[in-house]
Amino acid sequence: MDNRQAIGSWLSGPRAAAEDAGVEFGYRGEQLGLPEQGPGSIARPGRRIAALVIDWALCMLIAYGLLTHGYNQATGNWALGIFFVLGLLTVGTVGFTPGKRIMGLRVVAEDGSGRLGLGRVLVRTVLLCVAVPALIWDRDGRGLHDRLARAVQVRA
Repeated sequence: MDNRQAIGSWLSGPRAAAEDAGVEFGYRGEQLGLPEQGPGSIARPGRRIAALVIDWALCMLIAYGLLTHGYNQATGNWALGIFFVLGLLTVGTVGFTPGKRIMGLRVVAEDGSGRLGLGRVLVRTVLLCVAVPALIWDRDGRGLHDRLARAVQVRA
């Protein structure tokens, strides 16, 4: 084996090495019955991160301006509480947060039944506020918080 090829497979990760060996993974969301592209397809990580940044900035602005009247140590804690309430209310009622709406995303049940119930939204929001489950993704690009809540973020 050429050393360049070995280094390339190491840098590309296990998925690239498996694909080189002939394993067929399909596209993201294929196992869930979602389209490959367009509305209803799995949301890409860049859009999801941008939506999260928009939501967090909005929560920080609310905490900064309305609750702590300036930046201090409590602003981040208040922002996390606002983020929790924002996620619970908006995803539970309309299926998206303001950041997701701006980025053209929505949260739906993985079985295609539409919006999530209150219990599933609560599980998803609590795990998102903990942050670590959102950093663990499956091969479809869904975070652990979405998997446990049986939810998926799709393009609107």
